[in-house]
Amino acid sequence: MAAHKSGFVNIIGHPNVGKSTLMNALVGERMCIINNKPQTTRHRIIGILSDDDYQVVFSDTPGLIEKPAYQMQNTMNSYAHSAFEDSDVMLLVIDCNDDAPFDGKIISKIKKLTTPKILILNKIDLVDEETVKAVEDVWVDFLEFDSIARISALNQDGTNDLLNSIVEKLPEGPPYYPKDQLTDRPERFFVSEIIREKILEQYHQEIPYSAEVIIDSFKEKESKSGPIIHIYANIYVARKTQKSIIIGKGGVSIKNLGIEARKSIETFLDQRVHLELYVRVKENWRNDDRQLKHFGYH
Repeated sequence: MAAHKSGFVNIIGHPNVGKSTLMNALVGERMCIINNKPQTTRHRIIGILSDDDYQVVFSDTPGLIEKPAYQMQNTMNSYAHSAFEDSDVMLLVIDCNDDAPFDGKIISKIKKLTTPKILILNKIDLVDEETVKAVEDVWVDFLEFDSIARISALNQDGTNDLLNSIVEKLPEGPPYYPKDQLTDRPERFFVSEIIREKILEQYHQEIPYSAEVIIDSFKEKESKSGPIIHIYANIYVARKTQKSIIIGKGGVSIKNLGIEARKSIETFLDQRVHLELYVRVKENWRNDDRQLKHFGYH
């Protein structure tokens, strides 16, 4: 009988290279917001994949922001940097379309890692073979990797082979979490992320980056037609003008937001949902340490 393997597998890379899409593909559950806007992931999110012979604890981190403009982005960077401290396997995700250079400090940290490193060339479906090879050559020239994976996370092309490679590199050990556990985050965290995802989809320019969602109440109640979850959520923005945009003329925008968010939340929870959204203004919250702690940025 094969020994049981377990370990922490951390995913790093620039914003919008497909880290969240990759984790969702590997874990097989919708753990993270997937959106084509950068800086979508704000927290370090754990997704747990368990089998009889192994447990992989994936950690998706915010994309590394070269020049943080707010205290919130500094905190997001600290989450990304923390990925270097506890990994058993490190996944460096590169977008084959993205030639943005990495910060020298990050490269230095990657070089110092003694744990196995896998170079992941993502979005291979969007470029030709010659481009993929050129990107691979650049990275292999100045960093050593234990293996290289060419994938399309969105199409789940190459992800099974990547998973096999990850499990192969894990140390032997017992599981860290119960085998039926999928994440370390509560349901209400993912509900707030779904609402934030819909804000990212529906609004433009600065609005999505100025908004934070906090679930104020999450209660299951009985009704004539069966149980229904009542969710009350506050959407915090940084300025009064942003509140007006979120609500929209005659409340049309926030109504549409609520409809789309409720549908996705019902799919996620597999249960009927009553959702109420409220918009609050917290001036300059992205630079306010006290507010950031209240919003879960520790």
